[in-house]
Parts: sequence; C-alpha cells; structure tokens
Amino acid sequence: MNVLGIIGTEKGAFLIRSDESRQAWTIDGPVLKGWKVTAAARDDEGTFFLGTASQIYGATIQTSKDLTEWTQVECGPAYPEEADRKLKQIWKILPGNNTYWAGVDDAGLFRSDDKGAHWAPVTGLNDHATRASWFPGAGGLCAHSILIDPTNPNRMWCGISAVGVFRSEDGGSTWTPKNEGVPVIIEDKEHKDIGRCVHTIVLDPTDPNTVYRQDHLGMFVSTDAGDSWKRTENGLPKRAFGFPLVIDPETKALFAFPLEADEFRLPVEGKFTVYRSRTGGDSWEPLTKGLPQENAYMGVLRTAMAVDTLSPCGVYVGSTSGTVHVSSNLGDSWQTLDCVLPRILTFETFLED
Repeated sequence: MNVLGIIGTEKGAFLIRSDESRQAWTIDGPVLKGWKVTAAARDDEGTFFLGTASQIYGATIQTSKDLTEWTQVECGPAYPEEADRKLKQIWKILPGNNTYWAGVDDAGLFRSDDKGAHWAPVTGLNDHATRASWFPGAGGLCAHSILIDPTNPNRMWCGISAVGVFRSEDGGSTWTPKNEGVPVIIEDKEHKDIGRCVHTIVLDPTDPNTVYRQDHLGMFVSTDAGDSWKRTENGLPKRAFGFPLVIDPETKALFAFPLEADEFRLPVEGKFTVYRSRTGGDSWEPLTKGLPQENAYMGVLRTAMAVDTLSPCGVYVGSTSGTVHVSSNLGDSWQTLDCVLPRILTFETFLED
C-alpha cells in the first residue's frame, strides 16, 4: 500500500508518493501547470477530481483516471449569467455513494447525481432566507466545508465563511443555521443566527453528533450535532485563531495550526507549530519535533492540512511559503520534504495499491 498526496498550489498540482513507512518521498508535477488548484478528491471508482481556477478561464472541475490526462467537466458548477453572484473558486469536492457535492465561492453548494458529469445548484442553501445578509471574510464568501453523517446520509453540515454553519436533515433540501454559543463577528439586524466566521468543520468519525469547528474567534465543539457549541481551547495559544482542522479516523486525534490573532495571521513567535488534541478538544499539546522553530513565518490555509488512514496516522501540512511537512507517527515527529512549491492552497491524501 502506497500513499499519494495531491498538493494544490497557485501554479498547478504536485504529487508526492511514498510506501507505508512514509519516510522516502518522490515528488512529481506540476499537473495542470499554471492553473490555480483549489480542491482535490477521488471517488470509489478511482476517478480524480481537481477544482481549478483561472483569472481568464474561471473556475472549473477537471477529472482524470491516471493523474496525467485531464478532462474539463463541461456541465460543472455554474451560476446563471444574470445571477447576482459569480463562480470564483471550487472550495470542496465531496464524492458520495450516489450524490457528489461541491462547495464554491461565491458561497453555494452544487450537487451531481451522475458521478460528477453534471452539476446543479442546491437552492435550499444557495437561496436561503438569510442570503442577503451573507458577507465575505478575507478569503472570500466561501462554502468550504461539507460533512455528511455516515449513519444518516440525509443529515449534512456546510461551513460558510463569514456566515456560519448550516445543517440539513433532508439531504440538502432545507438548511438551518447552527451557531449557538459561537461569538458573532458582525451582528445582522434581522438574522441573529448567522454572522459567524467558521474556518473549518470536522466530524467525529464514530459519533456523528460530535462536530468540531475552527472559528475566527476560537476553537469549538458541539456534542448535539451543532445545536449548541462550547469553547475547547485549553493548551492552545490565546484566542485560538487559525484555519485548518483535521481528525485521525482511527484515534480521533485532532490537529490544528494556530496563528497569532486575526490582525497578524503569523505563527506565534515565529515557530511553525502544529497542535494536537487526544482528548476530544479538552486539551491541546504543541508538536514541534522536526518543524521549523526559528524565523518561520509561513501560514497554513484552511484546506492545506490532511491526514491519511494508515496506522499510525500520517499528518501532512503545506505552507503558504510552499514548504511541505510530513509526519508518519501521529505528529510526534516531522520531516520537511526537499521542495519549495508555489503557495499551497489544498492538500489531500489517498491510498494506492
């Protein structure tokens, strides 16, 4: 069993590979050279999907069976020309059993019922009653996180910056904001249940009622599927500002990359430090062995951290400076790969036979 990492950057995607030891890595690419690669996924039939963007050609989805030859999806996500919103970026592609999902900027969801060949808007969210009050964060008005309850495919969550978390109980037909307990960034006069800037959400792999969110104003957990949230920041730097959040599917360890406050957005004290929680977010510990700890001021974007499904779990981080950092032992120690890529936007891992 080999590990494949797809690293999406400002100038194409790069492929890293290793065996199960995850000690020696090969680096290939760029794939789709010159394109901004913003999302990556693979379905159960082995088809790869990349979200791409260009200032000239716009945002598209590209597919491939071999990571070499790529085909643009002709009927990809798109808003009508007369709409008051434009498709700027594909933030998330989530293949499912029967339905595939895509989250985009300007914020919205799209679904495909034919394995990604044709995409249609999810009007229950895209035209939500609160839509007129949605506003963008610094990274845009982006639907960046999509979660599906593995025990109930009709239950879904979507994270939108800077709006909040929405939940659906009917497979995406209707959506309800779920942000109680999370501080408001800017309060709307009419809709008091939005105005939160969620950066990432992840689901507990064995308890779908437990959801974690890295927010603009801290780290939070819900044990009632998002109905209410509480802070979970013990051991994190003050204010717990950051973007990525991932979870090991076996041990349920959480990994985050805090930054020094929203006005600075730099690693605290210039130390490139990943934080881990083995206690469901109740406590956090810094992981530094092998990571740059002096004059390291690169950040990590919201989808530029990943885990694999091996045991022990591998953890992967791509920085805004183009450096790639890999751990094969649940974050206990790290190696920095011998490459400096363009600004890293997204990171996904897959197992290969």
